[in-house]
Amino acid sequence: MKKVYVDNGSTSFPKAPGVSDTIKDFLDNVGCNVGRGGYEASYDVAKEVFVTRKLLCDLFNFNNPRNVIFTPGITYSLNMILQGFLRGGDHVITTSMEHNGLMRPLHQLTSTGVSYDVAGCNPNGSLDPEEVEKLIKPNTKAVVMIHASNVCGTILPIDDIGEICKNHGIKFIVDSAQTAGVLSIDMTNIDALAFTAHKGLLATQGLGGFIIKNDFADMLVPVITGGTGSASHEIDQPNFLPDKFESGTMNIPAIIGLKKSLEYIKSMGVKAIYEKEMLLTERFLSNVSEIEGVEIVGKKDTLNRIAVVSLNFQNKDNAEVSAKLDSDFGIMTRCGLHCSPTSHKTLGTYPYGTVRFSFGHFNTLDEVEYIIKGIRACI
Repeated sequence: MKKVYVDNGSTSFPKAPGVSDTIKDFLDNVGCNVGRGGYEASYDVAKEVFVTRKLLCDLFNFNNPRNVIFTPGITYSLNMILQGFLRGGDHVITTSMEHNGLMRPLHQLTSTGVSYDVAGCNPNGSLDPEEVEKLIKPNTKAVVMIHASNVCGTILPIDDIGEICKNHGIKFIVDSAQTAGVLSIDMTNIDALAFTAHKGLLATQGLGGFIIKNDFADMLVPVITGGTGSASHEIDQPNFLPDKFESGTMNIPAIIGLKKSLEYIKSMGVKAIYEKEMLLTERFLSNVSEIEGVEIVGKKDTLNRIAVVSLNFQNKDNAEVSAKLDSDFGIMTRCGLHCSPTSHKTLGTYPYGTVRFSFGHFNTLDEVEYIIKGIRACI
């Protein structure tokens, strides 16, 4: 049976060319740590890690590779930023389109006296920046928000929100899980950008990080402390970057793999990758809109969106349709609430959720046509 993967919103597949070979070569022929060995191989790996930081800076228009912090994933990154920064009495603004990777740590902080307000988004997932600005209070410390919805694909106006934060002297934290490597992102008005390696950056699971400006980094208390391979004569955590936030052994094989995928993205160009994904999305939307009994959730066109599309099958159980697409056609989707109940409440699809089709750089128009045929057969 033909297999078609359209769950790239969860994790990209396949990965960028050469990623797995690069990781295997490192494990088979190098294998050492960074900062834990006084020999040439260790120094060479340190250079590779630094180049990876530099490539991430190039991607996000930032100029200091030492401010790139690696973590086990974007959820860890958001936790480290929020828990390291916020204190009792602080106020935060977020949006109604957030993933639980952000909402749960933010909500947990209310037990410490942190408060937050949610800027309501429109039923198509879009956000009026004024909805954020009107929630600002004297004790507002930050706006923290997703760049694009993992449920319906709508892009949120982070450039406008960044300007608002700058004008009010509050920090701006962005979750780029669905957009890094797909959309052009500029760090100019962003104080901390959290990223993950395994989605649009086309690398592996188990690696993420954040890029943080110096003044903001000075305000954060490290949540995880320990060995860094530096300042080993002291029991105080180093206060310089990236060591301040990088305790323990890093996932070096994944970082080496990320370097390879970033090189691929650079060679292709983010704009070309986005245009390819929009071509697939436009074909999918135009065809599925003609199928009776299928509702496109959120935006119905390709304006201000990424290649994540949610469908609601009005006369069928969404879970049954998703299962049938897999069992009968080998089409791999995701069904449910997608770790984002607030998004589904905004979109009007709570509690039953949707069937999500998230296209990636390596999908084809032929696969889109095959998916449309599969949907027609399932309803």
